[in-house]
Amino acid sequence: MPSATTTYSYRASSAFDSAVHALALQTSGGRTPAGAAAHPHFFDGTLVESQASAAALLAVADVAAARYHDPRPAGSASLDPVVTAGGGWLRFESFSGCCGVHARLDVPPAGLDGGEVGRGTTNVDVNLPLRDALGRLAGREPLGLTVGPGELTVRAGGDPIVEKKVPLPDRWIRGFAETPVIVSRFDLRAELPAAEAVRFLRALPRAGSGNASRGAEWVVAANGRLRTTSRPAPGAVCLPGPQRLTALRRVLRHARGLRLYGPPVTTRSAAQAAAWEVSLPAGLRLTLTLSPETGRGFSGEGTVLDDLSGPDVEADAELLSVLLAWDSRIDTAELAAGAGLTVGRTRAALTRLGVDGRVGYDPAAAAYFHRELPFVPGRTEDHNPRLRAARAILAAGGVRGLGPGRAEVTTADGHTHRVRGDAGTAGAAFACTCQWWAEHEGRRGPCSHALAVRIATDAPGTGAMTPDGPEAVRSR
Repeated sequence: MPSATTTYSYRASSAFDSAVHALALQTSGGRTPAGAAAHPHFFDGTLVESQASAAALLAVADVAAARYHDPRPAGSASLDPVVTAGGGWLRFESFSGCCGVHARLDVPPAGLDGGEVGRGTTNVDVNLPLRDALGRLAGREPLGLTVGPGELTVRAGGDPIVEKKVPLPDRWIRGFAETPVIVSRFDLRAELPAAEAVRFLRALPRAGSGNASRGAEWVVAANGRLRTTSRPAPGAVCLPGPQRLTALRRVLRHARGLRLYGPPVTTRSAAQAAAWEVSLPAGLRLTLTLSPETGRGFSGEGTVLDDLSGPDVEADAELLSVLLAWDSRIDTAELAAGAGLTVGRTRAALTRLGVDGRVGYDPAAAAYFHRELPFVPGRTEDHNPRLRAARAILAAGGVRGLGPGRAEVTTADGHTHRVRGDAGTAGAAFACTCQWWAEHEGRRGPCSHALAVRIATDAPGTGAMTPDGPEAVRSR
């Protein structure tokens, strides 16, 4: 797994000051409307629901430090959570070291008091002493919160005094960035009251327990209750590795309800990703999104490839990026009108921005929100080898139309595969004679050969397809 080393640099360690009942979260390099910032400041006020907020922040930190598949010894480096400020909201996100669980705490304006929320995205330091302090938090009075250098930092001095060096695997970057795009395909599948949320989640095995399952189960809601089943069914939500929901236990005593989100399911569906959202007082929401299998992270799902292969997606994404302003909710139709694009092209461009970590997705609002992960953007093809391979096939003239709905694709190593069906239409059914399609049958997106056919079909007149031309594949 290729990786680079990233350095988090903080002006001080994040800390809880019991004397004033206040939490100071220190920030590392981030992005703001004014550009890059070494230590951005986003908020100085209070969290209205102190205990629920502290418990939810600890849950986000739990996921950041976890490896649910192939656990490593305690003390392994974890990647600090990310906070995004904008539109009056604070959103805290983390991604597990095994690349299979995404956590996000959404704090709306109703959960904040006494200060204006800035705009931007940065990492925040969540260290072990801070976690211990938050775990012991008592009392119901509002919890003071500073995000960015504040009074406690001034006491500690001005120069960076805390540095953390941790590996930043490509697979981790890619999974963190692409998870919102995968969730954008989800719909609300079930909504349960707090009592049922507590009953069901407390009965699940804990991570690391002897009876923790690594397989996929399915959950069906009926008459206000949840039940598990070994087989998929319409309306069901996949629960792959139920022990990966352990972090939700942190907030169960504050729970107001539970929502489940997932893609459409049939009786023949394979394991699917799913999102579990616990609603909390003051409108706070804690959401965990699970990859389809405990040993399979979010990277490599291929669900974004159709959108990324469009001929205009790069230019469209660049145009949209100018219009974003750390909005807490992106109205796709309004954004399309402002950019002069169709809604379809706008959605594809948002996918492109998503894989660069430049937008997140809130399933409760069924909308994207603007955020800029503090990692290097613009590496879409590096992180999507099938897209890179498809473009190489086209550059070598390896796509040839054979007639209605059929094409022949020759790779650089001389292997020839045949693609049939509407591979030239995003999301449509197709088949290929390659090993990838034989193993996955399209469940993890198109193979590089079908993707090459689609790109050739979308770009008629470029000479990408020979000798029969793209119409031979487009027609049926």
